Amino acid sequence: MRGKNSATVPEGIAIPGRAARGGGTWLAFLGVLAFSGSFPATVYAMEGFDPWLVAIGRAAIAGIVALVCLKAARLPLLPPRPHWRAYGLISLGVVFGFPVFSGLALDLGASTAHAAVVIGLLPAATAVCAVLRAGERPRPVFWAACVAGALAITAFTLTRGETTAAWADLLLVGALLSAAVGYTEGGRLARHTPGWQVISYALVLSLPITVPVSAVLAAVTPVAPTPAALAGFAYVGLISMFLGFFPWYAGLARGGIARAGQTQLTQPLLTLVWAWFLMGERYGVATVAAALAVLVCVAITQRART
Repeated sequence: MRGKNSATVPEGIAIPGRAARGGGTWLAFLGVLAFSGSFPATVYAMEGFDPWLVAIGRAAIAGIVALVCLKAARLPLLPPRPHWRAYGLISLGVVFGFPVFSGLALDLGASTAHAAVVIGLLPAATAVCAVLRAGERPRPVFWAACVAGALAITAFTLTRGETTAAWADLLLVGALLSAAVGYTEGGRLARHTPGWQVISYALVLSLPITVPVSAVLAAVTPVAPTPAALAGFAYVGLISMFLGFFPWYAGLARGGIARAGQTQLTQPLLTLVWAWFLMGERYGVATVAAALAVLVCVAITQRART
């Protein structure tokens, strides 16, 4: 049911209809497009700011903006109390977990290309969480395409010869698991709450931690606000941490968490495009082959019924 009474739709009920699912896929892809610049932007931000300040400060920036948006829309500044547990999981996953783990991994030497392995495996992890938490039941052909896409991305990235320290890889695994949980909980809530409100509430609930911690870090860590560092910080704070979640959570709610989440298979390749454009990295035929393989896998997952 839509419109005025949409808040009464049970959380386990997905929006039916091929058109709705297709619209969810495109919305999710817009979110992926926004997220794809996160790793390069984080690298730029860490050239002028401490990794911990970048990880926590981005959430503080986004949280203050979210607070203003909720106030301007004349909405409650806190979500309904029965949903606080779900919002807490979102905060742990995408407000704290993913930014901290991925930022520290990049600081330890993981390149943007190697960190893309996390994103290559993330759709599969999100699909598993959708089964466990959101009651979705994808068909076997979906799982086959999902695994094939994850393997294609992983093989492509690892065969590029990138190496990282063991600690960096463990941090990337932590980022992967954190994002999968945060995406699933946000997609569930977005079935009856607009996606922008879902991420806004998660950010506002985190403000009592993010603002004072960011202030302390800004005071005790070296700060070199070059234009590139400021631009990177602004991107991860406003786009990666806030605006990108508007279409992303809406897409997960409309298209199905497991199904629409497979659009994120394209994120590693999009990230490599940003790395080529901004950092001068070069790629060859293997990149094109991997891109085509991923697009085929995404197409199959979008045709598979849940």
